[in-house]
Amino acid sequence: MRLTEFWKKMNDHFGSSYADSFARDHVMTELGGRTVWQALDAGWEAKDVWRAVCTAMDLPASQR
Repeated sequence: MRLTEFWKKMNDHFGSSYADSFARDHVMTELGGRTVWQALDAGWEAKDVWRAVCTAMDLPASQR
């Protein structure tokens, strides 16, 4: 998954204004105690970060 696709999914789910806030502020155990931005900066693959977001937010399988 490309970062552009990842951010499109984030914006589609959370809305464009909240997606960035969520990515900066929400620490997830699924990301090893990191935020989305921290995980991406640490080299996590976008698809793995998206899967972690889906798990943490209990998104339906159709969105994964």
